[in-house]
Amino acid sequence: MTDTATAPDDVDATRLRRSVSGRLLFLFILGDVLGAGVYALVGELAGEAGGMVWVPLLVALGMALLTAASYAELVTKYPRAGGSAVYAQRAFGRPVVSFLVGYCMLAAGVTSAAGLSLAFTGDYLGVFVDVPAVPAALVFLALVAALNARGIQESLRANVVMTAIELSGLVLVVVLGAIVLGRGDGDVSRLTELPEGTGVAAATLGGALIAFYSFVGFETSANLAEEVRDVRRTYPRALFGALLTAGVVYVLVGIVAPAVVAPADLQASSGPLLEVVRVAGGVPLEVFSVVALVAVANGALLTMIMASRLAYGMAEEGLLPSVFGRVLPGRRTPVVAIVVTTAVAMVLTTTGSLVDLASTVVLLLLLVFLSTNVAVLVLRRDRVEQPHFRAWTPLPVLAAATCVGLLTQQEARHWLLAGVLLGVGLVLYAVARFASRRSGDASRQA
Repeated sequence: MTDTATAPDDVDATRLRRSVSGRLLFLFILGDVLGAGVYALVGELAGEAGGMVWVPLLVALGMALLTAASYAELVTKYPRAGGSAVYAQRAFGRPVVSFLVGYCMLAAGVTSAAGLSLAFTGDYLGVFVDVPAVPAALVFLALVAALNARGIQESLRANVVMTAIELSGLVLVVVLGAIVLGRGDGDVSRLTELPEGTGVAAATLGGALIAFYSFVGFETSANLAEEVRDVRRTYPRALFGALLTAGVVYVLVGIVAPAVVAPADLQASSGPLLEVVRVAGGVPLEVFSVVALVAVANGALLTMIMASRLAYGMAEEGLLPSVFGRVLPGRRTPVVAIVVTTAVAMVLTTTGSLVDLASTVVLLLLLVFLSTNVAVLVLRRDRVEQPHFRAWTPLPVLAAATCVGLLTQQEARHWLLAGVLLGVGLVLYAVARFASRRSGDASRQA
């Protein structure tokens, strides 16, 4: 749906290069959503929901689509880097609120990259080499930063290849699972089994908290708004198309994995889909491990692209120190933002497990999504000249209510880690505000 209005709003000027096509955007979103959510967390889902892994995946897809509608409206209405922070500033008019929203997004990004680096060094890498997890994760993050700094087109071209590989890997799991079931070796009755002492509602809610991490990543595309060609036409198509594609693949994997491998065995592995390949036979474990490693690496690359662009956008809005807005000459990539976000991800890699980092990511993003779903309603009063997508009003209302419900289910240790990250952010915000005031005083004296 599109909406037009009367007041001009100059949102197309940018210092960034508009070089991202609709196809690249679709693959960016698909690549960011696919990957670690299924490759690394199916086992955790099996622990919460038993063989009914597919149910929380469906629920999580529905929740993601609700909030995606709000992003489609806001990105096409205000196509600027900075995403949710920019929307909060326009809607609420309070810099500290805008900062907290943007910083939650930024903190979620670097936390997710830290978790993905740990996933990279788990059982999938262990098929080839036995190395200490943390040092290997740090080297991995450094390589991701180098590719990110090289350029957005180079990064997204790499994403095209890696997305094709990771999607092929998930399709392979579905095909192998079907073969196992076809020869009578699986057990489809496990698809309705729950962990002992767990009801359907508890399993669905607990699983949805984890499964939601499998779908987050779509929101990062808002930070490419200034680099997308014809963003108002291409963004909604790419966003919903990528989410639905990922959802279909996820649900199919969620059906075959517990039908082929007992949920307890999935839960015990940090490479759960490797167990499906092992049972099916016929495919070398090394081949599938390469696919899984590419999937996790792709997720980390796209997450760090988002984090660096978000930090850049927040610096442009005066919400972070101006140094974050420095661009690498020639490459025109936000070099300081890339270095700092990578350094923070490296620190987080040494502090937590994959599931704790993933849960903290979900908590931070739920706060962001809550703000965005409220902002889209508040900003209905702000009319812009350009036609744009408009979400059906009940969708952001239902999305906001869903965010509140999921936030009430988060554990104390995840709130604690999120609080520490936000505390660091508030220090940076104070520095930015102090520098801005000093610059204003100097200008007046001059």
